[in-house]
Amino acid sequence: METGSSSSHRWRFFRLGGFDQVRLDTAEDLLHLGELDQKLWAALSCPVDGLEFDPRTLSMLDTDGDGRVRVPEILAAVNWVCTVLRDLRPLMAGSSSLPLAALDDSTPEGRRLLSSARQIQNFLGQEGSEAITIEQVAGTEALLHESPFNGDGVITPISARDQSTQALIEEIMACVGSVQDRGGTPGIGAEQVEAFYQAAALYVEWQRQAQENARTILPFGNDTTAARDIVNSLQPKLDDYFTRCNLAAYDPKAEEALNPALTAYEAISAHELRLDADLVHFPVARIEANRPLPLETGLNPAWAQALSTFKALVVVPLFGDVQSLEQSRWELVKSTLKPHEEWLAAKAGAEVESLGTVRLQELMDGDSRRELEKIITEDLSLAEQVESFEGVTRLVHFTRDLLVLLNNFVAFRDFYAQDRKAIFQAGTLYLDGRACELCVRVASPDTHATLATLSQTYLTYCRCMRRGSTEQMHIAAAFTGGDSDNLMVGRNGIFYDRAGNDWDATIVKIIEHPISVRQAFLSPYKRLGRMIGEQIAKFAAAKDSAVSTAAGSKLSGMAPGADPAKPPTPFDVGKFAGIFAAIGLALGALGTAMASVMSGFLTLSVWQMPLVIGGLVLMISGPSMLIAYLKLRQRNLAPILDAGGWAVNTKARINIPFGATLTTLAELPEGAKRSTVDPFADKKTPWKKWAVLLALFMALGMAWDKGYIQQIFANLRPLFSSEQTNATTEAPAPPDAPATDAPKSQAEPAKKQ
Repeated sequence: METGSSSSHRWRFFRLGGFDQVRLDTAEDLLHLGELDQKLWAALSCPVDGLEFDPRTLSMLDTDGDGRVRVPEILAAVNWVCTVLRDLRPLMAGSSSLPLAALDDSTPEGRRLLSSARQIQNFLGQEGSEAITIEQVAGTEALLHESPFNGDGVITPISARDQSTQALIEEIMACVGSVQDRGGTPGIGAEQVEAFYQAAALYVEWQRQAQENARTILPFGNDTTAARDIVNSLQPKLDDYFTRCNLAAYDPKAEEALNPALTAYEAISAHELRLDADLVHFPVARIEANRPLPLETGLNPAWAQALSTFKALVVVPLFGDVQSLEQSRWELVKSTLKPHEEWLAAKAGAEVESLGTVRLQELMDGDSRRELEKIITEDLSLAEQVESFEGVTRLVHFTRDLLVLLNNFVAFRDFYAQDRKAIFQAGTLYLDGRACELCVRVASPDTHATLATLSQTYLTYCRCMRRGSTEQMHIAAAFTGGDSDNLMVGRNGIFYDRAGNDWDATIVKIIEHPISVRQAFLSPYKRLGRMIGEQIAKFAAAKDSAVSTAAGSKLSGMAPGADPAKPPTPFDVGKFAGIFAAIGLALGALGTAMASVMSGFLTLSVWQMPLVIGGLVLMISGPSMLIAYLKLRQRNLAPILDAGGWAVNTKARINIPFGATLTTLAELPEGAKRSTVDPFADKKTPWKKWAVLLALFMALGMAWDKGYIQQIFANLRPLFSSEQTNATTEAPAPPDAPATDAPKSQAEPAKKQ
């Protein structure tokens, strides 16, 4: 369907969510809704399930029953309401009661709806009421359920005027099936009545043919069917018997092989004999050339009872009380029952056979069919009135709900204006000190997440269960404020649905995206802290493992049987001296680097120092903040809804200011008093001492970098050199050392210095 962009109506739009949305504030807006360009609609279809909306209203809108409400169905509903109402103010107000004066009785349909509305009130004992309400029309289904006639052409047992007709309706339902009427009660319609009487006529005619040709079709009278059944059950064994006897007559040497072998009897004699398992496969009698079938003696015990019945039902009526049956007579038995077999194959009307020929003939001879058709006609005479009942129900529901749906379909006004929740918002999730308002029902988290990840929104999928019940559902909750440090699979929260019911919610799946720029600012430092912590943990674990291994080695050396002559490993001083030297060099290099940085930093002007610090912070946090900002600007509601069955027609943005309203953080109430005294608080770190030590360390590094410490050592070196010289002079000289006298003029300046 394509609607044109030109319209005589002056539309008004508001911009929310990054796109223009139409305002539907007046009756004129609804009257011209069909003229609005469909490209300007916020959605093109929505599912009838999983929405916080009256499911009965949605089912009325879903005229084709495909589980989705589409634009043509919306327009058809709006046009119909505008046609039958002369006053649209109750519709614009979303009223749950419809004044009867608002109905346009100048049209045939309006008059019919008005009459039906008053009749509903009469049924409910509320005659004279000036308005019909949702509660009143909710009882129309009960009225139709309890009423014997509801205009659908389906009559139920309670529709019958007498017990015989009621019994007939029940018999027809048992024979040819039933259909449900508007009230949900099983009954029959014209189609079932026609099928029943057709089957009855065919069955009676079939039975009539048997009676007229009883000599051939029923050769054994009422026992013909039983005789036919016993003959069919014995036919394979008797045919086999006569064939074996003929083969023995053909070649007498085969007679022994055609009878059971002695080994077969030996095999079954080892255990308790079972007729159905051990003997049923043996011939019915001993095989001899041209031997008739014995009927009393010499029979296989497994078949003796069946042959006795065969003799009583078939042999005696045909041939008298004979002791055996020749093959020619056996063939005569089969040919005698052939017409009966053909008659059974042509059976018709089997669905009514349970009633019997007498009952069916009685129904066909009487006027029962005319009585049923009369009741059906009476029920159909109320069709127009009952359809008007449904029209009144639909009209009252549309009066209350249609504008709400339009503000969540043509526009997403309820979602962005926030004066009320949108129909796709299932409730509020409380978790990790936050309340998430954007929660939607999902059928499957895995299926929903495939498309919903394109929304660039941080989503948590929760399994919600009612306490004390097996009822459960899944929701997708959007976190648009705070951080994600404590959000993980398995965390529990509480979900409150729109009806106020609380559900136990557990995170089962997470789609990670940036939540805020603040989180992006701190994320590099948090990652660095985690990395350092992980490395320290790994280092500590490695050292702990090494100590455990070394201790185990020493203990194994002290065990009985160890070599006592082997001396313990001496302490390697040089090895540890090297380690301490390396640590000293590292600390010295670190101090030198910090000193050089601080010396350069301190040479800057006061106004330059904040710029340097800001630049350093920006260099670290800037990239993650920029990426987060760009992704936050791309947050989009459409993939979240599309994954749930919607067809969103625009990019419904969730920008940073609007996203902050969808997730609220925990805050103390206004005017609350707060005590900062915590008897269980962690001990404060002596940061002042560490700050002084750090400053002293940095000062020493700067002094070293400037050469002050080297100068001090250079000035002190001659002093120590002079004392060493004096000590050397006072000591006795070796015998072979030449005498040296330092000039007095040289010694005095050195001493002064």
